Amino acid sequence: MKLRRVFLFVVILAMIPIGISDRAFGDDRENQKHHTRHRERKGKDRQTTSCLTPVSNPTYKDNCGACHFAYQPELLPYVSWKRILETVDDHFGESFDLDTATKNAISSYLEPNASERSKAKVAVKIMKSLRSHVPVRITELPYIKDKHHRISADIYKRDSIGSASNCLACHRRAEEGIYDDDYISIPQ
Repeated sequence: MKLRRVFLFVVILAMIPIGISDRAFGDDRENQKHHTRHRERKGKDRQTTSCLTPVSNPTYKDNCGACHFAYQPELLPYVSWKRILETVDDHFGESFDLDTATKNAISSYLEPNASERSKAKVAVKIMKSLRSHVPVRITELPYIKDKHHRISADIYKRDSIGSASNCLACHRRAEEGIYDDDYISIPQ
């Protein structure tokens, strides 16, 4: 029994000069905690992203993006997109035709990609701001209104912008789904 304690003592002493001590084990445990937190954070990042998914559906992009910026589906809940698709004969004062197959293809793209199904921070905030409101304009979203409340109507009237619905005028990386303040430039 004494021999076993002596042997263990010698082994522990032998480890100290090569840097393996109780402190080193403690540091290793801290490193493991750090990496675990990082993995958890990284996992959350996969679930909650800071940007929206760029538009990838050619039918949606070609039809809806023909006249204006093809907004990411995550900017509205599906019920709003559905209302928009149901009223293409009066689309904000304009009329355009979509055959049933095209309308169904667009709807099939919008439904699984709408804001209520998104993990993007902006989409989550949009959904929280809605309550029971069902807007058909992105500029009507309470979250979007709040983010833009300091911008005067005169700025939107500039020729370089045209209206509040022209996201690309100020959000330089909007097509990529990036609306961060770092990438905003209000044109003259």
